Amino acid sequence: MPGAGVTALGLPPFAALRAFEVLGRVGGIRRAGQELGLDHTVVSRHVRALEDWLGVPLVDRGGGRVALTEAGRAYHARVSAAIHDLAAATRDAMATGTSDAVRLWAVPGLATQWLSDQLADFERSDPGFAVELRPTDACANLAQFQADADIRFYGDDWPPRPGGPGLQTLELARPPLMIVASPQLAASLDLTCAADLLSAPLLHEEHHEQWRAWLAHNGVTPTGHMLGGPLLWHAHLAVAAARQGRGLALANRFLVERDLASGALVAVAVPGTQTVAIGSYWFVARADRWSSPAIARLRTFLRQRAGE
Repeated sequence: MPGAGVTALGLPPFAALRAFEVLGRVGGIRRAGQELGLDHTVVSRHVRALEDWLGVPLVDRGGGRVALTEAGRAYHARVSAAIHDLAAATRDAMATGTSDAVRLWAVPGLATQWLSDQLADFERSDPGFAVELRPTDACANLAQFQADADIRFYGDDWPPRPGGPGLQTLELARPPLMIVASPQLAASLDLTCAADLLSAPLLHEEHHEQWRAWLAHNGVTPTGHMLGGPLLWHAHLAVAAARQGRGLALANRFLVERDLASGALVAVAVPGTQTVAIGSYWFVARADRWSSPAIARLRTFLRQRAGE
């Protein structure tokens, strides 16, 4: 039976729950102490007090390591969700009567080349709503309220896939890819068919799959496992390298519209090839917040802009 710390609702002390939630999330007593601003011995006492209160072992401390037991993992999943729901409710209550802010994470290339301009227009058209944009390659953990929404590009033929349990998704755009290069490099090329690209200077993002998929759609299967050319790791860095004349990049209009308009880049046409789309930009948010006014207006605005 619960001890003296029992409340009218039959809940253990919140400090113990919070310590356990952080321990399970970060995977270590010392790291949990750092996040909570507590000595690690205090965190350890809180967790032991919670185990005593429940009468259930939550942590396996054998072999000098700290890991959750099976019961601990099940309990942690529900405690973590409840604490993050409480944090979200607190944030919403504090925002009452003020501007409704949306924390949006997005893939860096789209964020810097297109999305930031659209968000400025959104805030002007809907002055009651503000968007905090974070460009990052990391997909937001929406279940733990790292952000309110997440936008990134998902390829058709490689993981991950958008969405998951408790999440809702909207396809913002499925843009066709184009080959872009600096005007000087483009003028020096003699491309007569798609196969000529195998000997051309190709620029890649974090992998070769985009070029491989584009070539496959146009009847070319590269031999071996790798294509030539450097990895730039980010779409906007691949576009920057193309702008500098280092090679040919695959991009879409969201990433190169400004450069094409200014003449810093030109689209490279290859005879006998067809337009290829290999994935989409997806807007993802928690299902229980999907219809909140700020998220609903933002996704509608962006979907309209993406389709223009």
